[in-house]
Amino acid sequence: MKSNEVKVNGITFSNTLPLKYICGTCVIESKENYTKTISALKKIMESQDSQFIAKASFDKANRSSINSFRGIGFDESMEILKELKEKLKVSILIDIHLPEQAQKVREVCDIIQIPAFLCRQTDLLLAAGETQKAINVKKGQFISPYEVENIIKKIESTGNKRIMITERGTTFGYNNLVVDMRSFEIIKKFGYPVIFDATHSVQRPGGLGTSTAGDREFVFPLSKSAVAQGIAGIFFETHINPEKALSDGPNSLKLKDVKKFVSALNSIDRIAKKIGGSL
Repeated sequence: MKSNEVKVNGITFSNTLPLKYICGTCVIESKENYTKTISALKKIMESQDSQFIAKASFDKANRSSINSFRGIGFDESMEILKELKEKLKVSILIDIHLPEQAQKVREVCDIIQIPAFLCRQTDLLLAAGETQKAINVKKGQFISPYEVENIIKKIESTGNKRIMITERGTTFGYNNLVVDMRSFEIIKKFGYPVIFDATHSVQRPGGLGTSTAGDREFVFPLSKSAVAQGIAGIFFETHINPEKALSDGPNSLKLKDVKKFVSALNSIDRIAKKIGGSL
């Protein structure tokens, strides 16, 4: 199946090329924590001959509780990311929540991400598209994979075809998500790289009452199934100590487990791509 390629600083996302990774902490908690995490991820990815994009969030705007940690702020986050980008020579993905943020982050980021809850917000999609940056859209938990085509057309209307779509599960009753594995094949038919969000897909939204719960044990099984279908990349969040993470700890991978996670997925990806698509 022919798929558009999305190129970002020498990293090419394609459903037919070797698997790429988008990863980092859920939110920037501090300069020290984020820098240590991305530095470790770079070393791990280099050891596995894998390319990755550093995932960064300056604000978690949809936390369950008013008392939940949202981030350290836009200005401080941008300074950290500018310094880290220069120091580590990594490409960066940043998620935005408001149309006016698109132009503000374009000088720092290499990919703009649209959060799942905002995937149908026309003004936000258009603002992101108009930057001509690569755009990664998380498929909302509340829409079908078929509806992704409408999202794509909104961004395409800006003349931007540097689009990727991320599957991150569908609402299944209360406080639960399920990944419909048919989604990958359906979304691939629209001609753009497909990413699997391995860690948000195992969330149990609001499962702890004032915060989100998660089932980390299912990250690897679901990822293996997704990669076997022949996709462009894996998105995941990780933390040095998930039990003490300020956001999404229950579903974040332990940093110490990332190397074996990437190694195993790369092995599956090579087989899937070798036979020309899905296993």
